[in-house]
Amino acid sequence: MTSRYESGLTKLNELAPGAADSMMDTFRDVCPDLAKYTIEFPFGEVLQRDGLDFRTRELATIAALTAMGNCQPQLKGHISGALNIGCTQKEITEVILQMSVYAGFPAAINGMTAAKEVFELLDDHDAE
Repeated sequence: MTSRYESGLTKLNELAPGAADSMMDTFRDVCPDLAKYTIEFPFGEVLQRDGLDFRTRELATIAALTAMGNCQPQLKGHISGALNIGCTQKEITEVILQMSVYAGFPAAINGMTAAKEVFELLDDHDAE
């Protein structure tokens, strides 16, 4: 394993504990390199750069995924991850609302629906 892969594992698991193993398991039989490249490049390279902190990078990721409008599973994962690293529900909803101006209301509505589902899931989990 390269140091870039190792640092990517650490960063991804900071965002979502166990996510790296889950990603490797998901793609092990079909294309393990996709998981490896995802861990190495975005998490092991880009997220390690100076200039933006992890919270800011996650809010930017939420904005981009909201604007794309077709990445609900990834958006939900990054919303959950953003909460794990200290972003607030208010920060997340404000970022998604901001996307209504630049990506359109349908994208923002879909993004807010994803956020609502994550928030409710976490509320249900906290109630247990």
